[in-house]
Amino acid sequence: MSEKFLMKGNEALAEAAIRAGCRHFFGYPITPQTEISAYMSKRMPKIGGTYLQAESEVAAINMVLGAASAGVRAMTSSSSPGISLKSEGVSYIAGSDVPCVIIDVMRGGPGLGGIQPSQADYWQATKSLGHGDFQILVYAPASVQEMVDLMYKAFDKSDEYRMPAMILADGMLGQMMEPVSFPEDNTSNLKEKEWATNGTKEARKPNIINSLLLNPDELEKSIVERYKKYDIIKEKEVLFEDYLTDDADFVVVAYGATSRISKSAVNEARKKGIKVGLLRPKTLWPFPTEKLYQLSKQVKKMLVVEMSMGQMVDDVKLSTKGNCPVEFYGRTGGVIPTPKEVLNEIIKLAEKEGE
Repeated sequence: MSEKFLMKGNEALAEAAIRAGCRHFFGYPITPQTEISAYMSKRMPKIGGTYLQAESEVAAINMVLGAASAGVRAMTSSSSPGISLKSEGVSYIAGSDVPCVIIDVMRGGPGLGGIQPSQADYWQATKSLGHGDFQILVYAPASVQEMVDLMYKAFDKSDEYRMPAMILADGMLGQMMEPVSFPEDNTSNLKEKEWATNGTKEARKPNIINSLLLNPDELEKSIVERYKKYDIIKEKEVLFEDYLTDDADFVVVAYGATSRISKSAVNEARKKGIKVGLLRPKTLWPFPTEKLYQLSKQVKKMLVVEMSMGQMVDDVKLSTKGNCPVEFYGRTGGVIPTPKEVLNEIIKLAEKEGE
């Protein structure tokens, strides 16, 4: 049986990254993710890695671009306003086809907002993290153990597809403590990247990492090829949890910390005789569009629960293609919905349907 450790979410993320082979961290402190930087500052020097607190978030993400271009596993972490500052650099990384991992431990906004948990970065992560035509892999853990597991996957899939990957958590997950176990260290299996700018060693032609393509036909061709890769990802890399949906009349759709609250509400609703299930996306991009479409042909209604004014709800509505009504319940500004609140919304759905 694997050894268990009681760890805070942020520290578990950092340790998982190290065990996944990350040896280069560039960041800037911001609540509620500062423990990631603090943990890396202690651990990296002891294992021969690099920890560098940059002068700004803009500098940090460009340091990631430089390190990752050399073929090493590199990462950064921040919270909502800091991720906004990194957005130009993320676009450069995507346009250069360079892998890296970015952690966003979300807080309330807009602006400086507050330091309490939020899920209002969904649009930013899945649709607008920088300029131009590109996507990034977005993983949404719902527990500290899943933070660990998805960190390994984020690095592996980022390398496989040569693109940025994000762990999208929130202040609640980052600050809570839970027992976790770590998979076997896989760093010995890491292969040298043939495209990396790590010196020719007189054995090959020089590699060039660049996102500047001034010829429009050449730029269009590169983007089209990248989107062919995205189509493969949408087919192969969708992850979700399907809970009690087989006989469900209603389905709650929620991710991250909110899905834990929603699952409690679903269990209570089942005790009251309401046939309700939960669909929890583990990947926000690629999104479980096909699964939601199939469920929409089965159920009477869906309820989307988020810690925002409603962002993922748009993707759920698009996925259903009008097959069933989609309703929304959200709290924002750092307010966390309670299981009782979500249960009341489920009861309302059932009562409306029964009228």
